[in-house]
This record gives sequence, C-alpha cells and structure tokens, in this order.
Amino acid sequence: MALNKQVLLKNTSRLPPMPPRGVPGGRPSGGKPHGIGRKRDFTPLPWSNYFDSCEDVVLNDNDSFRVYKKGNEGPVVFFLHGGGHSALSWALLAQQLTGMVNCRVVAMDMRGHGDTHTSHCEDLSADTLASDIGAVIGKMYPNNDCPPIILVGHSMGGAIAIHTAVKFLVPSLLGLVVIDVVEGTAMDALQSMQSFLRGRPKQFKSLEYAIEWAVKTGQIRNVESARVSMLGQVKPCLQSQKPTEVNTPVPSMSMDGVITEEGESNEAVPQSSTQAAASSSSQASHTPYTWRIDLGKTEQYWAGWFRGMSNLFLSCNVPKMLILAGVDRLDKDLTIGQMQGKFQMQVLPQCGHAVHEDQPQKVADALATFITRNKFAEAIGGFEQPFPCC
Repeated sequence: MALNKQVLLKNTSRLPPMPPRGVPGGRPSGGKPHGIGRKRDFTPLPWSNYFDSCEDVVLNDNDSFRVYKKGNEGPVVFFLHGGGHSALSWALLAQQLTGMVNCRVVAMDMRGHGDTHTSHCEDLSADTLASDIGAVIGKMYPNNDCPPIILVGHSMGGAIAIHTAVKFLVPSLLGLVVIDVVEGTAMDALQSMQSFLRGRPKQFKSLEYAIEWAVKTGQIRNVESARVSMLGQVKPCLQSQKPTEVNTPVPSMSMDGVITEEGESNEAVPQSSTQAAASSSSQASHTPYTWRIDLGKTEQYWAGWFRGMSNLFLSCNVPKMLILAGVDRLDKDLTIGQMQGKFQMQVLPQCGHAVHEDQPQKVADALATFITRNKFAEAIGGFEQPFPCC
C-alpha cells in the first residue's frame, strides 16, 4: 500500500521522542497554546482499573519480576516496555485488546525497571534481558505447558522481543509485533540520547507534577495513560535527599523549545475523593519523586539492543508486524522484506514515540486485526477488522 509522501518524510520514529508541531504535545499550528483555558486532571490512577491482577514471579532468592495480567483464556499477548518505562505503559492497550479478541495479556517489568527487583539490576544487556523473559515465561507456565505466545515490544522492548523470539520462544511463539523501533534510526538516535536524558528534570515536586511534565513535554500525549504509567517510571525520593533539589515543571517546555502552557496556574491540581483514595497521597505529603532507573548509566548496552535487529526480525519464521509512528526510512533489509511481504507494516501518524500510549485504540485495532487475520484467536465484542495493514 502506497504511503503518503508527507508520512514518508516525517521522522517521528526516532529516539528520543520529539513532539511535532500542530499535534497534542507540540505547538499548535495557530500559534496559541494548545487547550488554553482548560485544566486537566493529573492525579494518578491505579493499575487495577486496567489489569485483573499482578504478581511477582520469583526466579531465585534474589530475582523477583513483576507482571500484570488480564484475561483468562486464549493465547498470551506478552508485552515488553521501552527503556525507562514499565509494564504499566500497556494498561490502556491491555484493556482495549482483551475487549476485542479472546486473549490473555501479560505485561512484565523488565530488569532494572518498575517493581522488578533483581541482583545485578545494572546488567541490561540484550542477552540478559531476553534470558529473563524466557525464564519468567518458563516459571509462569511450567512442565512444558506454555500457551501460544504473541510477543509485542515497544522501542527497547521491541528489540528485546526479537532477541527473545530468536533464542527462547520458538516452540510456543505464534507471532511477533515490534512498535516504533527500526535499527537504522534507533542507532542514529543513540548519539543524542545522553543530552536528552540530561535535559529531563532530576526530581519532581510530586507524582502529579511528574505526570503533568510527561504530558506537557509530549513524552506521553494521552493524559489517562500518563496518569497510570508514570507510576512505573518514578519513585519517591529517599528521605535523605534534599527537597530543595526538586524541579517543578510548570510551565513546561517541549523538546523543540516551545513553551506548552495551557492556561493553568502553578497551583497543585486538586484531587477528587475517589482519586485520592485510589492513588498515593503524594500531593498531601509533598514527597518528591525521582526516576526509578538511571538510563544514562546503561549506555554501554544501548547499541547491543538494536544492532542486527533487522536481520533477526526477518529471520523469525512467524507472522510479524511493525507498527510505526511515522517513517523516515527503513533500512535496506527491512525495505526488501516489506516489499516481499515478509511482514505487515502499520503506520500511525500523529503519534509520539509512545505509540501504544498515545493511541491505544488504534494500536488495539492493529493488534486485533493481526491476531484474527492469522487465526490466533477469535474476535469478540463485535470487533470488525479495519482496512488492511501496509
């Protein structure tokens, strides 16, 4: 299927995400702040609104991996998050997808991320992360009773999904879906990753301010998703840390240097009684928050995640799909593979890098179509396949 020329020229699949002009998270084309005069709710939402349960999968005395689950039957759609994110980034998508096809969802916090706790948590090599995933699946489904699995990964998680598919899950693997990561653009973007990380606030005044920062800078353009997923990206600071070091991101600035105020004051966003009961009491206690993982210290592993992933992706002998926020260029191997029909490609423009958070309904449509077209599971809830993928 022919791609729109403007989409081909648009580079939104790079890392880190850069909010484009004219869409939420960037500067509106009219020159006025987007949503001026409106106030939005940045109070956190609990994971239990979206998943059925969570558990800690213990592999040994030192390694415990947090997984969130939804659904009771059908193949397992196993979600792997991007670098610095957590399993909670899949919350809205998990809810949408399980209402469209008869499947189960498992979302895992990888080593060093979210609520997973391991020894050697600084070892984020591709082999270690892929081995972790294989071990967790083996522990969850022992005695050769592993259900059919569809691996879905975003960014770093997409690269690790490919490594896992090649090395650990061939017998039970049904399909492979990679979201917004291409080897060439990912490798190029690594050169600017450290400067991007240095530009982020080191701390936030509260959890609400962290959520607000994520939305206003365009890191996550869906407010509801940010309200649940940022809980997996930040954690309360230790009491010994000085509160004077807290950065307050209001008004905030997007990555292209554009102020994205929305007519909101610097006052704390009030919580409703229901939200206050469901969320942490960070606003009341004024506990500062910081990042759960220092991504800057993992630089030695970045190239290993992405190098060679195009050929590995094409070598997986299962149905495959690549979902992109936009296309700058596919490398030679992927271009040839796509022309030969070796994988499906779906382009979802008007999204940031966190495609599945920005547009969970559109990604759910693409995944449900991929699953039902390949007869992995039956559709439910009156789901009808949209137009075919590219």
